[in-house]
Amino acid sequence: MKKMPIYSRRPATPTTPPSPKPMGSLSRQNLYASWQAIRHPPYIFFIAGILLTSALFWGWNAFSPKSKPLTQDIIDEAVLKTLNTKELPSKATKAAQTIMPSVVMVRAFKNDTDDKKKKDSKKNDEEDGSLGTGVVIIEDGTILTNFHVIAGSDRVEVIFYDGTKANAKIVAVHPHNDLAVLKSEKVPDDLLPATLGSSAQLKYGDDVVTVGFPFGIGPSVTSGVISGLRREFTGENGAQLRNLIQFDAAINKGNSGGPLINSAGEVVGIVTALLNPSSTEKTFIGIGFAVTIESAGSAVGIPPF
Repeated sequence: MKKMPIYSRRPATPTTPPSPKPMGSLSRQNLYASWQAIRHPPYIFFIAGILLTSALFWGWNAFSPKSKPLTQDIIDEAVLKTLNTKELPSKATKAAQTIMPSVVMVRAFKNDTDDKKKKDSKKNDEEDGSLGTGVVIIEDGTILTNFHVIAGSDRVEVIFYDGTKANAKIVAVHPHNDLAVLKSEKVPDDLLPATLGSSAQLKYGDDVVTVGFPFGIGPSVTSGVISGLRREFTGENGAQLRNLIQFDAAINKGNSGGPLINSAGEVVGIVTALLNPSSTEKTFIGIGFAVTIESAGSAVGIPPF
């Protein structure tokens, strides 16, 4: 016999979803995390950073002063202002400062055989010594000067820019160009040789400077211009000097053998003579002569420039 289904005797209850828990049943920590997740999603900080950066960049470009493009007028105005407000050194000053550490005083002495003069040999050395100038061309103490400054001497002394005194040997002479090469037995620390230029580009009116020891005073600086080129002159030993530079920078006895330099401080010649119609007084009247540095180089064996 088929069994009848058995039903429960409890009254049926309707099926309803569970009622939500009251807010008080959630922990404060979970509640704050849920609120933060809803209010501040993770990507919102990234977007905010981009917006803030863009705003700052736009503001800087909008309110910062615009720089003017550099033009020739602006450059000219700046140069003119500098010239009007600052005192710049002259060409002669800059040239002299460049060559000064390379210039030396040259003193050549002869031994006197006269018994009367031997009584005070030191005094006679001072009186009879020949005075001139030289220029250091190699840092080992090689010096270029005039032949007539050291001709017939028994002892040569050089005095460097820093006051160092030393005896020097005559290592080469070329009387036909009135040139001689000396080698100092002692040199100062950090001796600076001169920079040798070229006379090939010299023109009438170019600025030149001489540095030397006129009458033993110095180093003394004078400036002038090129007055002529390829001049000829008869030197003190009778040699006919050719291809000379004529200039009007003042020179006197004691300048012989010193450098003639251009406005860049480069040696373009060696001062060798001055023109004076008087046979008794050798003082400057406006015309000086210098052997070109090319002639000096070939005469004493310096490689071509």
